[in-house]
Amino acid sequence: MSNQLLARPMPEDAPSTAAAWVARIRRKVADAGRTVRLMEFCGTHTVAIARSGLRGMLRGAVELVSGPGCPVCVTADGEIDRMLAYCDVPGAIVATYGDLLRVPGSRTSLAGRRAEGADVRVVYSALDALQLAREAPDRPVIFLGVGFETTAPAAALAVKAASEEGVGNFCLHSAHKQTPAAMRALLRDGGRPGEALTLDGIICPGHVSTVLGAEGFAFLPAEFGIPGAVAGFEPLDILLAVDCLVDAALGRRPVALWNGYRRWVRPEGNRRAQALLSEVFCTCDARWRGLGLLPESGLRLKPEFARFDAEVRFPADVAEPPARSGCRCGDVLRGTLAPADCPLFGAACRPERPMGPCMVSSEGACAAWYRYGTAEEEQP
Repeated sequence: MSNQLLARPMPEDAPSTAAAWVARIRRKVADAGRTVRLMEFCGTHTVAIARSGLRGMLRGAVELVSGPGCPVCVTADGEIDRMLAYCDVPGAIVATYGDLLRVPGSRTSLAGRRAEGADVRVVYSALDALQLAREAPDRPVIFLGVGFETTAPAAALAVKAASEEGVGNFCLHSAHKQTPAAMRALLRDGGRPGEALTLDGIICPGHVSTVLGAEGFAFLPAEFGIPGAVAGFEPLDILLAVDCLVDAALGRRPVALWNGYRRWVRPEGNRRAQALLSEVFCTCDARWRGLGLLPESGLRLKPEFARFDAEVRFPADVAEPPARSGCRCGDVLRGTLAPADCPLFGAACRPERPMGPCMVSSEGACAAWYRYGTAEEEQP
């Protein structure tokens, strides 16, 4: 086994169309007499796979399973309830991304609180929320930060700017999480002790890899003996990753980590973004929907930035609520249940009345399956 990082440009004999490449992969798997099971850890990959119909095109040869790659989806109910509590802070402006507004907590959602009169605003980045704080210096502005290593640097930059400028009414609630911790949890025990998850390879997230670098996932072959492939988001990018992982699973290539997204992802990643994260954040235990409490999987502000920490400024005693009856988002995020196999999918749970975050977020597996399900089903 090799655990080195290998670059993987498009091979010279690469098919020029997705259909031809799918046929090539299917031939390899048919010759081996077994199926290959892969998991993608990125909501954008989930949507790209569903939109292009790749899951259906590869069905019977390669099983593509969606993992916990949607940051809104993995935010636990208790975290949502803590966010909702900020709506009760006198004079507060609560700012966050649009995908988070309709995620249900134990009683309501941010959209529901806004309908009740709370000042909840949609922004495109933490820096937009910082600008709100500059424009309304007499009101607390609480930015609800969710996301993985991709969006966390922008939140860190906003906090650092607020500190340097003395914008004391800006604060951050950090629900940022770290992707490698979730990968390790799933590969160790399926996210729950005793629930094994059998995978032949991992399609590593392209956006996260631009920050962490491809080297950030070198632990896959080194610690778990499983191949990984960093992928872009076009169908041929994804098929290149699938091809690499299929070859490794079938013994045609070494078990290693491949970088097939070299036009954006460097081995070492974005050092400036990494330094910014280290300056502003420290790791902490974090609760993930479907995976529970994972040690050192979250990011919270360092003590020197505590005055910008919403949990410190506006503490709320919020207990973790019981699991929502019937919602199987946790199982979907662990890869143990396909969205269409949830009894609520497409019936009680639809985009216009979602029962869980996987149907709310634009990157949620349930939303992707619902929107592009017909294309999936038409494939062989």
